[in-house]
Amino acid sequence: MSNVISQPKTVAFHTLGCKLNFAETSTIARTLTDAGYQKVNFDEPAKVYIINTCSVTENADKECKLHVKRATKANPDGLVAIIGCYAQLKPEEISSITGVDLVLGAKEKFNILSYLDDLEKSESRAEIHSCEIDEADFFVGSYSIGDRTRAFLKVQDGCDYKCTYCTIPLARGISRSDTIDNVVANAKEIAARDIKEIVLTGVNIGDYGKGEFGNKKHEHTFLDLISELDKVEGIERIRISSIEPNLLKDESIELVSKSRSFVPHFHIPLQSGSDELLKKMKRRYLTNLYFNRVNKIREVMPEAAIGVDVIVGFPGETEELFMETYNFLNDLPISYLHVFTYSERENTEAAEMLGAVPIPERKRRNKMLRILSEKKKMEFYRNQLGRKLIVLWEHENKNGSMFGFTENYVRVSKAFDENSINQTETIILDKILEDGSVSIKEKQFEDFLAKI
Repeated sequence: MSNVISQPKTVAFHTLGCKLNFAETSTIARTLTDAGYQKVNFDEPAKVYIINTCSVTENADKECKLHVKRATKANPDGLVAIIGCYAQLKPEEISSITGVDLVLGAKEKFNILSYLDDLEKSESRAEIHSCEIDEADFFVGSYSIGDRTRAFLKVQDGCDYKCTYCTIPLARGISRSDTIDNVVANAKEIAARDIKEIVLTGVNIGDYGKGEFGNKKHEHTFLDLISELDKVEGIERIRISSIEPNLLKDESIELVSKSRSFVPHFHIPLQSGSDELLKKMKRRYLTNLYFNRVNKIREVMPEAAIGVDVIVGFPGETEELFMETYNFLNDLPISYLHVFTYSERENTEAAEMLGAVPIPERKRRNKMLRILSEKKKMEFYRNQLGRKLIVLWEHENKNGSMFGFTENYVRVSKAFDENSINQTETIILDKILEDGSVSIKEKQFEDFLAKI
């Protein structure tokens, strides 16, 4: 069979999962476009379809199959390559999916160009090129660009933590970091593209510095990193993505509070408000430390947004222990929750634990915390009404409206104005709308704004 890759060489991408995946997809896309590929939309005919997968979602296999079908529908003769965490964890399973031609592991995905050169449409099982995860000890710097007002900048990869529910160390390997010089160089490249906001991403970004020079030592720290990034000219905002509470030090919180570019927004995984369950999860903190971190942020940045990850239905989570979590979160001065329903993962300690929570009960608890999240968010938004803030407007036109986020992560809307796309604007928050966004004061307040 002849090689189906011929001119014009076109490639389409679909990314599942986290900001880190988006950063890596974007970097792989730049590699291919530099090699002569033209990027097209995923539902258009393309020579190559690349699906970057996630292992965190419960339905990783279903999602993968769904997007393979989309690709083969758009072009039955197109080559389909699967990369990402699911591809590293379950390559054999993926290789048997009808329509898949290539499966690449954690190490191989960044060399995808060399695999495409000789790839032909498969009539049986897909080709698999997947390393042992302990071989994933290198770092590939990445950042996402495109039609976004923000870029996801990868600073760290992998994780040395052994949380009993998590497969990410199995999918991404050991903790390792980019060098500060490379991160700063990437930030300058992003600034040169007139992107206003950078989001720092990684698997465990608070562990930044480990593996920076190919060893397990910390030559630099997360505080060193953000201190250097704060000096980069041309970036209006830098946002820290999820950071472990035990690695978010007071010094970093203080730096953000006085920073030129870092915004008052933190996302800090909790996972459980029960010390008993935190120990079973092998988390590296207890609720008292978490409570102190939140209070430190509130002390120096009273208006900061604080988001929380939490898992419901972990093995052994009785109603009493769940209510410990609920009450702990209810009493905390936080802004919103990301709620995850526990699901068993192969090759994790938690999958073998006794005390499985029935699925309907997991769903009920999830709903309770999502309702609490909405309550917390509305309370946070109400406290922001009347404040003068800065919004960065995004490109989407949704039924005549456009949206953006303030520095402290309040979602704001106004009538669509093409000239506002990717621009910052000083506004006063007016009222909460039915869609959950916040409107802004009208133009007659411009004189008032100028005076305050």
